[in-house]
Amino acid sequence: MTVPSPSRTVGGSREAELVELVDSAGGFTGTATVLDAHEAPGMLHRAFSVFLRRPDGRVLLQQRAAVKTRFPLRWGNTCCGHPVPGEEVVVSAARRLHEELDGPTVTLREVGVYVYFAEDPVTGRVEREYDHVLLGDVPADSEFRPDPAEVAKLRWVTVDTLLQEVEGSPTAYAPWLEGVTRRLADHLTARPPVTSTESAAELSGGK
Repeated sequence: MTVPSPSRTVGGSREAELVELVDSAGGFTGTATVLDAHEAPGMLHRAFSVFLRRPDGRVLLQQRAAVKTRFPLRWGNTCCGHPVPGEEVVVSAARRLHEELDGPTVTLREVGVYVYFAEDPVTGRVEREYDHVLLGDVPADSEFRPDPAEVAKLRWVTVDTLLQEVEGSPTAYAPWLEGVTRRLADHLTARPPVTSTESAAELSGGK
């Protein structure tokens, strides 16, 4: 599929791009820059968390690059980002997947929503997000060429193993990962997707 170019940049960096502010039900309330939305106490805004899955059921994780302004070097789901205001979430997510991982074209579908707050104890930046959890299936032999400015490492893992690892060593993972993985697990076990507001507390010192 052809992915259109984004049109939300108001400055020279990703921190200057616009995100869509929302209310607790996901309704549009306005826009703000990435930088302003992630300054404490944070502004609730729309985001997406993508999982790519192979036929054997394993999902792809990425270790966030060291230069990330929020939770660097922590393991997260395949790809995260913020949709362009007014654009379909799956369209923005497909573009972001290509930018970060340069892998195969994939059809994405929503499997749940996770609303959370998290504070980075190192940088003081916050995540206050209405997070659409997306799933896409890829062939077993899929190849990726990750952008080193975004991604440090990649690895495949089963959903059950991932939940066990996050529970056992939470500070090695992005604070939203457990919540979005549980939304995926709910979907895979045929339970209805849910929307709930939870605190993704930084267990290393607050969240």
